[in-house]
Amino acid sequence: MVGARHGFHPHGGGRGWAIRGTGAYLPARRVRSEELSRSMGLGPSWIEDRTGIRHRHVADPGQAASDLAAAAAGRALAEAGLDAGDVGLIVLGTSTPDELGPSTACRVQSLLGARRAAAFDVSAACTGFVYGLQAAVGWLAGQRGPAPHALVIGVEVYSRFLDPADRATAALFGDGAAAAVIGPVALPYGIGPVTLGSDGSRAGDVLIPAGGSRSPATAGTVAGQGHTIRMDGRAVRAFIAGVFPRLVAEAAEDAGIKPADLALVVPHQPNPRLVASLAGDAGLDPAQLAIAGQDVGNIGAASLPYALDRAVREDRVAAGDLVLLAGFGAGVTWGRTLITWPPP
Repeated sequence: MVGARHGFHPHGGGRGWAIRGTGAYLPARRVRSEELSRSMGLGPSWIEDRTGIRHRHVADPGQAASDLAAAAAGRALAEAGLDAGDVGLIVLGTSTPDELGPSTACRVQSLLGARRAAAFDVSAACTGFVYGLQAAVGWLAGQRGPAPHALVIGVEVYSRFLDPADRATAALFGDGAAAAVIGPVALPYGIGPVTLGSDGSRAGDVLIPAGGSRSPATAGTVAGQGHTIRMDGRAVRAFIAGVFPRLVAEAAEDAGIKPADLALVVPHQPNPRLVASLAGDAGLDPAQLAIAGQDVGNIGAASLPYALDRAVREDRVAAGDLVLLAGFGAGVTWGRTLITWPPP
Protein backbone atom coordinates (compact mmCIF):
# COMPACT_ATOMS: atom_id res chain seq x y z
CA MET A 1 0.00 0.00 0.00
CA VAL A 2 1.67 3.21 -1.18
CA GLY A 3 0.28 5.47 1.55
CA ALA A 4 1.45 3.20 4.35
CA ARG A 5 4.84 2.61 2.75
CA HIS A 6 5.68 6.28 2.81
CA GLY A 7 4.18 6.91 6.22
CA PHE A 8 1.59 9.35 4.88
CA HIS A 9 -1.35 9.43 7.30
CA PRO A 10 -3.97 12.07 6.49
CA HIS A 11 -5.62 12.22 9.93
CA GLY A 12 -5.08 11.16 13.50
CA GLY A 13 -7.36 8.59 15.12
CA GLY A 14 -8.99 5.74 13.31
CA ARG A 15 -11.29 7.42 10.79
CA GLY A 16 -10.64 9.64 7.83
CA TRP A 17 -12.64 10.97 4.90
CA ALA A 18 -12.44 9.70 1.37
CA ILE A 19 -13.99 10.10 -2.06
CA ARG A 20 -16.56 7.29 -2.17
CA GLY A 21 -18.02 8.00 -5.62
CA THR A 22 -17.61 10.38 -8.54
CA GLY A 23 -19.87 11.49 -11.37
CA ALA A 24 -19.93 13.96 -14.25
CA TYR A 25 -22.38 15.48 -16.68
CA LEU A 26 -21.83 17.20 -20.02
CA PRO A 27 -24.54 18.89 -22.08
CA ALA A 28 -25.49 17.06 -25.25
CA ARG A 29 -24.43 19.75 -27.71
CA ARG A 30 -20.78 19.49 -28.68
CA VAL A 31 -18.88 22.17 -30.60
CA ARG A 32 -15.72 21.15 -32.43
CA SER A 33 -12.69 23.42 -32.29
CA GLU A 34 -12.50 23.33 -36.07
CA GLU A 35 -16.00 24.80 -36.26
CA LEU A 36 -15.20 27.45 -33.65
CA SER A 37 -11.92 28.42 -35.35
CA ARG A 38 -13.69 28.98 -38.65
CA SER A 39 -16.35 31.13 -36.98
CA MET A 40 -13.55 33.40 -35.71
CA GLY A 41 -11.99 33.67 -39.15
CA LEU A 42 -9.04 31.49 -38.14
CA GLY A 43 -7.50 28.43 -39.69
CA PRO A 44 -9.36 25.21 -38.86
CA SER A 45 -6.61 23.87 -36.58
CA TRP A 46 -5.80 27.18 -34.84
CA ILE A 47 -7.47 26.38 -31.50
CA GLU A 48 -6.43 22.75 -31.26
CA ASP A 49 -2.82 23.50 -32.20
CA ARG A 50 -2.52 26.05 -29.37
CA THR A 51 -4.61 24.44 -26.66
CA GLY A 52 -5.06 20.76 -27.44
CA ILE A 53 -8.82 21.24 -27.12
CA ARG A 54 -10.72 19.23 -29.75
CA HIS A 55 -14.24 20.15 -28.68
CA ARG A 56 -16.31 21.51 -25.81
CA HIS A 57 -19.93 21.09 -24.70
CA VAL A 58 -22.55 23.86 -24.60
CA ALA A 59 -25.62 23.90 -22.39
CA ASP A 60 -29.08 24.05 -23.94
CA PRO A 61 -30.98 27.35 -23.50
CA GLY A 62 -33.14 25.81 -20.78
CA GLN A 63 -30.22 24.44 -18.76
CA ALA A 64 -28.72 26.34 -15.83
CA ALA A 65 -25.73 25.50 -13.65
CA SER A 66 -27.95 23.75 -11.09
CA ASP A 67 -29.33 21.38 -13.72
CA LEU A 68 -25.86 20.25 -14.79
CA ALA A 69 -24.71 20.02 -11.17
CA ALA A 70 -27.69 17.93 -10.05
CA ALA A 71 -27.13 15.48 -12.91
CA ALA A 72 -23.46 15.04 -11.99
CA ALA A 73 -24.29 14.72 -8.30
CA GLY A 74 -26.90 12.07 -9.00
CA ARG A 75 -24.34 9.99 -10.86
CA ALA A 76 -21.81 10.36 -8.03
CA LEU A 77 -24.40 9.23 -5.50
CA ALA A 78 -25.29 6.22 -7.63
CA GLU A 79 -21.61 5.30 -7.89
CA ALA A 80 -21.30 5.52 -4.09
CA GLY A 81 -24.42 3.37 -3.61
CA LEU A 82 -26.23 6.19 -1.79
CA ASP A 83 -29.30 8.31 -2.30
CA ALA A 84 -30.02 11.98 -1.62
CA GLY A 85 -31.29 11.22 1.88
CA ASP A 86 -27.78 10.15 2.90
CA VAL A 87 -26.31 13.59 2.18
CA GLY A 88 -25.76 16.01 5.04
CA LEU A 89 -23.92 18.75 3.15
CA ILE A 90 -23.71 20.09 -0.40
CA VAL A 91 -20.81 22.37 -1.29
CA LEU A 92 -20.82 23.74 -4.83
CA GLY A 93 -18.03 25.62 -6.58
CA THR A 94 -18.94 27.84 -9.51
CA SER A 95 -18.26 31.18 -11.17
CA THR A 96 -21.49 30.99 -13.18
CA PRO A 97 -24.32 30.54 -10.66
CA ASP A 98 -27.99 30.33 -11.58
CA GLU A 99 -28.39 33.80 -10.06
CA LEU A 100 -26.46 36.06 -7.68
CA GLY A 101 -28.59 34.68 -4.85
CA PRO A 102 -29.61 32.27 -3.46
CA SER A 103 -26.78 29.80 -3.70
CA THR A 104 -26.86 27.40 -6.62
CA ALA A 105 -26.20 24.64 -4.05
CA CYS A 106 -29.67 25.27 -2.64
CA ARG A 107 -31.14 24.80 -6.11
CA VAL A 108 -29.27 21.52 -6.38
CA GLN A 109 -30.50 20.41 -2.96
CA SER A 110 -34.07 20.88 -4.15
CA LEU A 111 -33.48 19.11 -7.47
CA LEU A 112 -31.94 16.12 -5.71
CA GLY A 113 -34.49 16.02 -2.90
CA ALA A 114 -31.66 16.10 -0.34
CA ARG A 115 -33.88 17.53 2.39
CA ARG A 116 -31.44 16.80 5.23
CA ALA A 117 -28.54 18.60 3.61
CA ALA A 118 -27.17 22.03 4.37
CA ALA A 119 -26.10 23.68 1.12
CA PHE A 120 -23.86 26.58 0.13
CA ASP A 121 -21.60 27.80 -2.69
CA VAL A 122 -17.90 28.56 -2.65
CA SER A 123 -16.54 31.22 -4.99
CA ALA A 124 -12.94 30.29 -5.71
CA ALA A 125 -13.17 30.09 -9.51
CA CYS A 126 -11.36 27.07 -10.96
CA THR A 127 -10.03 26.11 -7.50
CA GLY A 128 -13.60 25.80 -6.23
CA PHE A 129 -13.61 22.00 -6.02
CA VAL A 130 -10.49 21.89 -3.82
CA TYR A 131 -11.86 24.68 -1.61
CA GLY A 132 -15.10 22.71 -1.44
CA LEU A 133 -13.25 19.60 -0.30
CA GLN A 134 -11.77 21.53 2.60
CA ALA A 135 -15.21 22.80 3.62
CA ALA A 136 -16.72 19.32 3.39
CA VAL A 137 -13.98 17.53 5.31
CA GLY A 138 -14.03 20.16 8.03
CA TRP A 139 -17.81 19.87 8.38
CA LEU A 140 -17.78 16.07 8.39
CA ALA A 141 -15.08 15.93 11.06
CA GLY A 142 -17.26 18.03 13.38
CA GLN A 143 -20.40 15.89 13.13
CA ARG A 144 -21.57 13.60 15.92
CA GLY A 145 -23.40 10.33 15.63
CA PRO A 146 -23.46 8.12 12.53
CA ALA A 147 -21.02 9.27 9.89
CA PRO A 148 -22.83 11.38 7.27
CA HIS A 149 -21.82 12.04 3.68
CA ALA A 150 -21.15 15.25 1.78
CA LEU A 151 -21.38 16.20 -1.88
CA VAL A 152 -18.72 18.44 -3.42
CA ILE A 153 -19.63 19.73 -6.88
CA GLY A 154 -17.94 21.86 -9.51
CA VAL A 155 -20.05 23.31 -12.32
CA GLU A 156 -19.83 26.01 -14.97
CA VAL A 157 -22.03 27.30 -17.75
CA TYR A 158 -19.39 29.57 -19.26
CA SER A 159 -21.11 29.74 -22.64
CA ARG A 160 -23.49 32.38 -21.23
CA PHE A 161 -20.55 34.63 -20.38
CA LEU A 162 -18.38 34.55 -23.48
CA ASP A 163 -17.69 37.15 -26.17
CA PRO A 164 -17.61 35.00 -29.34
CA ALA A 165 -15.15 37.42 -30.93
CA ASP A 166 -12.61 37.15 -28.08
CA ARG A 167 -10.37 34.30 -29.13
CA ALA A 168 -8.49 34.37 -25.79
CA THR A 169 -11.61 33.15 -23.98
CA ALA A 170 -14.05 31.77 -26.54
CA ALA A 171 -11.44 29.24 -27.67
CA LEU A 172 -10.98 27.80 -24.18
CA PHE A 173 -14.16 27.63 -22.16
CA GLY A 174 -16.93 25.03 -22.12
CA ASP A 175 -19.85 23.89 -19.97
CA GLY A 176 -20.00 20.90 -17.64
CA ALA A 177 -20.28 19.58 -14.10
CA ALA A 178 -18.61 16.96 -11.94
CA ALA A 179 -19.14 15.83 -8.36
CA ALA A 180 -17.71 13.65 -5.61
CA VAL A 181 -19.31 12.01 -2.60
CA ILE A 182 -17.20 12.34 0.54
CA GLY A 183 -17.69 9.76 3.28
CA PRO A 184 -15.91 7.94 6.10
CA VAL A 185 -13.01 5.55 5.61
CA ALA A 186 -10.61 3.69 7.86
CA LEU A 187 -7.09 5.06 8.05
CA PRO A 188 -4.56 5.18 6.46
CA TYR A 189 -6.84 5.76 3.47
CA GLY A 190 -8.38 9.18 2.90
CA ILE A 191 -8.02 12.81 1.98
CA GLY A 192 -4.92 14.41 3.42
CA PRO A 193 -4.60 17.97 4.66
CA VAL A 194 -5.94 20.50 2.15
CA THR A 195 -3.62 23.43 1.53
CA LEU A 196 -5.21 26.59 0.11
CA GLY A 197 -3.86 29.97 -1.01
CA SER A 198 -4.77 33.15 -2.82
CA ASP A 199 -3.31 36.43 -4.08
CA GLY A 200 -6.04 39.04 -4.41
CA SER A 201 -3.66 41.58 -5.94
CA ARG A 202 -4.10 39.60 -9.17
CA ALA A 203 -7.90 39.52 -9.13
CA GLY A 204 -7.97 41.44 -12.40
CA ASP A 205 -6.15 38.72 -14.36
CA VAL A 206 -9.43 36.87 -15.06
CA LEU A 207 -12.85 38.26 -14.22
CA ILE A 208 -16.37 39.09 -15.30
CA PRO A 209 -16.19 42.83 -14.62
CA ALA A 210 -19.88 43.78 -14.52
CA GLY A 211 -22.95 42.49 -12.74
CA GLY A 212 -21.84 42.80 -9.13
CA SER A 213 -22.04 45.64 -6.62
CA ARG A 214 -19.00 47.46 -8.05
CA SER A 215 -20.44 47.66 -11.55
CA PRO A 216 -24.12 46.69 -11.49
CA ALA A 217 -25.91 45.81 -14.69
CA THR A 218 -26.93 48.72 -16.89
CA ALA A 219 -27.66 49.15 -20.56
CA GLY A 220 -24.07 50.38 -20.85
CA THR A 221 -22.49 47.32 -19.22
CA VAL A 222 -24.52 45.06 -21.48
CA ALA A 223 -23.63 47.01 -24.61
CA GLY A 224 -19.96 47.05 -23.58
CA GLN A 225 -19.98 43.29 -22.96
CA GLY A 226 -19.00 43.81 -19.35
CA HIS A 227 -20.79 40.60 -18.42
CA THR A 228 -18.39 38.42 -20.39
CA ILE A 229 -15.12 36.88 -19.23
CA ARG A 230 -12.05 39.05 -19.61
CA MET A 231 -8.62 37.47 -19.30
CA ASP A 232 -5.02 38.61 -19.44
CA GLY A 233 -3.73 35.54 -21.25
CA ARG A 234 -0.05 36.27 -20.72
CA ALA A 235 -0.48 36.80 -16.97
CA VAL A 236 -2.58 33.67 -16.60
CA ARG A 237 -0.08 31.56 -18.51
CA ALA A 238 2.77 32.79 -16.29
CA PHE A 239 0.71 32.04 -13.16
CA ILE A 240 -0.02 28.47 -14.30
CA ALA A 241 3.62 27.85 -15.27
CA GLY A 242 4.71 28.86 -11.78
CA VAL A 243 1.98 27.50 -9.55
CA PHE A 244 1.53 23.96 -10.88
CA PRO A 245 5.14 22.77 -10.41
CA ARG A 246 5.17 24.46 -7.00
CA LEU A 247 2.03 22.66 -5.84
CA VAL A 248 3.51 19.30 -6.86
CA ALA A 249 6.84 20.03 -5.16
CA GLU A 250 5.23 21.22 -1.92
CA ALA A 251 2.87 18.25 -1.77
CA ALA A 252 5.72 15.79 -2.25
CA GLU A 253 7.91 17.52 0.34
CA ASP A 254 5.13 17.62 2.93
CA ALA A 255 4.44 13.90 2.45
CA GLY A 256 8.12 12.93 2.45
CA ILE A 257 7.95 11.43 -1.03
CA LYS A 258 9.18 12.21 -4.53
CA PRO A 259 6.90 13.37 -7.36
CA ALA A 260 7.61 10.04 -9.07
CA ASP A 261 5.86 8.26 -6.17
CA LEU A 262 2.52 9.83 -7.10
CA ALA A 263 0.28 7.35 -8.87
CA LEU A 264 -1.83 10.11 -10.40
CA VAL A 265 -1.79 13.89 -10.52
CA VAL A 266 -5.09 15.58 -11.35
CA PRO A 267 -4.58 19.25 -12.21
CA HIS A 268 -6.97 21.93 -13.28
CA GLN A 269 -6.53 22.19 -17.04
CA PRO A 270 -7.53 25.54 -18.53
CA ASN A 271 -5.24 24.78 -21.46
CA PRO A 272 -4.54 21.04 -21.53
CA ARG A 273 -1.54 21.37 -23.83
CA LEU A 274 0.09 23.93 -21.52
CA VAL A 275 -0.51 21.89 -18.37
CA ALA A 276 0.81 18.71 -19.98
CA SER A 277 3.94 20.58 -21.08
CA LEU A 278 4.71 21.41 -17.42
CA ALA A 279 5.06 17.77 -16.36
CA GLY A 280 8.84 17.86 -16.61
CA ASP A 281 9.10 21.10 -14.63
CA ALA A 282 7.06 19.41 -11.89
CA GLY A 283 9.29 16.33 -11.83
CA LEU A 284 6.55 14.17 -13.32
CA ASP A 285 6.26 11.77 -16.19
CA PRO A 286 3.42 12.87 -18.50
CA ALA A 287 1.80 9.48 -17.91
CA GLN A 288 1.20 10.47 -14.27
CA LEU A 289 -1.15 13.29 -15.32
CA ALA A 290 -4.92 12.95 -15.68
CA ILE A 291 -5.65 15.23 -18.63
CA ALA A 292 -9.19 15.37 -19.99
CA GLY A 293 -9.51 18.99 -21.11
CA GLN A 294 -8.98 18.07 -24.74
CA ASP A 295 -12.57 16.79 -24.82
CA VAL A 296 -14.30 19.50 -22.76
CA GLY A 297 -12.16 22.64 -22.76
CA ASN A 298 -11.85 24.67 -19.58
CA ILE A 299 -14.90 23.87 -17.46
CA GLY A 300 -13.64 25.82 -14.46
CA ALA A 301 -14.54 24.40 -11.07
CA ALA A 302 -15.68 21.20 -12.83
CA SER A 303 -12.37 20.71 -14.66
CA LEU A 304 -10.46 18.90 -11.92
CA PRO A 305 -13.31 16.64 -10.70
CA TYR A 306 -14.22 15.83 -14.31
CA ALA A 307 -10.66 14.64 -14.99
CA LEU A 308 -10.73 12.67 -11.73
CA ASP A 309 -14.04 11.01 -12.62
CA ARG A 310 -12.67 9.98 -16.01
CA ALA A 311 -9.52 8.57 -14.41
CA VAL A 312 -11.63 6.55 -11.96
CA ARG A 313 -13.78 5.15 -14.76
CA GLU A 314 -10.68 4.25 -16.74
CA ASP A 315 -9.33 2.30 -13.73
CA ARG A 316 -6.29 4.52 -13.38
CA VAL A 317 -6.36 4.47 -9.56
CA ALA A 318 -6.28 1.58 -7.11
CA ALA A 319 -6.46 1.21 -3.34
CA GLY A 320 -3.40 2.68 -1.66
CA ASP A 321 -2.40 4.88 -4.61
CA LEU A 322 -1.31 8.44 -3.85
CA VAL A 323 -3.44 10.85 -5.89
CA LEU A 324 -2.63 14.56 -5.91
CA LEU A 325 -5.35 17.09 -6.71
CA ALA A 326 -3.87 20.44 -7.78
CA GLY A 327 -6.24 23.33 -8.47
CA PHE A 328 -5.56 26.92 -9.49
CA GLY A 329 -7.69 29.70 -10.88
CA ALA A 330 -8.92 33.27 -10.84
CA GLY A 331 -8.62 35.37 -7.73
CA VAL A 332 -5.92 34.24 -8.04
CA THR A 333 -6.41 31.08 -5.98
CA TRP A 334 -4.77 27.70 -5.62
CA GLY A 335 -5.16 24.55 -3.57
CA ARG A 336 -3.89 21.00 -3.27
CA THR A 337 -4.53 17.80 -1.38
CA LEU A 338 -2.94 14.38 -1.41
CA ILE A 339 -5.34 11.43 -1.22
CA THR A 340 -4.49 7.88 -0.23
CA TRP A 341 -7.07 6.24 -2.47
CA PRO A 342 -9.52 3.97 -0.65
CA PRO A 343 -10.62 0.44 -1.51
CA PRO A 344 -13.92 0.09 -3.39
